[in-house]
Amino acid sequence: MQIGIRAHDCKKAPFDELIKNVNEQEFKCIQLALRFAIDEFPTDKCAMTPGMALYLKRILAKNDVDVAVLGCYLNLGTNDKEQLAQISEVYKAHIRFASLLGCGVVGTETYGFDGDASSDEALDTLIENLRPIVGYAEKMGVIIGLECVHYHTICNMKRMKRVLDAIDSPNLQVIYDPINTFSPETYENQAEMMTEAFEILGDDIAVIHAKDFVVEDGKIVPAQIGEGIFRFDVLMKFLKEKKPYIHVLLEETTPDTAIRSRKYVEEQYNKA
Repeated sequence: MQIGIRAHDCKKAPFDELIKNVNEQEFKCIQLALRFAIDEFPTDKCAMTPGMALYLKRILAKNDVDVAVLGCYLNLGTNDKEQLAQISEVYKAHIRFASLLGCGVVGTETYGFDGDASSDEALDTLIENLRPIVGYAEKMGVIIGLECVHYHTICNMKRMKRVLDAIDSPNLQVIYDPINTFSPETYENQAEMMTEAFEILGDDIAVIHAKDFVVEDGKIVPAQIGEGIFRFDVLMKFLKEKKPYIHVLLEETTPDTAIRSRKYVEEQYNKA
């Protein structure tokens, strides 16, 4: 596997220095949410030119760092047509940018809409809104990576599979964050839930998000990697057997815990 980190979890610095630091900490890739990671120059839709993409690409290549995921976490599940039109243009800008940056995956979650996010109506709305975005990604040679979150429209692996089957495109794949699929009622079955995810969606998993958790006052809360109750052994066994060189992005790290977290995940992989 190739372990990476979210760029906005790193110590704030100009982009060239930030990526140099990522390399020196022995991370191989990043998740890049432009507006969170970069504040030395504008990164909005207007600013996302080919020139900016190729400038960032040179810095990344110089430091041997991939962009595993270009984040565009805006709500495609909305049933507000005016809002959807604006959001869709931002997605298209990110898709064009990713194609030039050399980043294969534009990542998103599915949120909800005005109503019950877990309803069939919400899922149908998401599919309808997502379909043209995936079509645009096909033209640009980019993958859209969907994340499942247990309280969003795509709240489990079966609903994720329904979306993938409905759109039926090789350019729609999965960013798998196991903990995002757990709830306070289901986390004790985490090994079984991960196994089900691998069985249902294994071929479509393109990127992994890795973190740890504990349960406090009946709620799932983040924990320092290696100090929680997440079953890294189950995840690492699957990756080792089925997903060579996959990008694994650490979440919920800080500049002080990033290296320790990376080493722990590497140890778990080596044990698997």
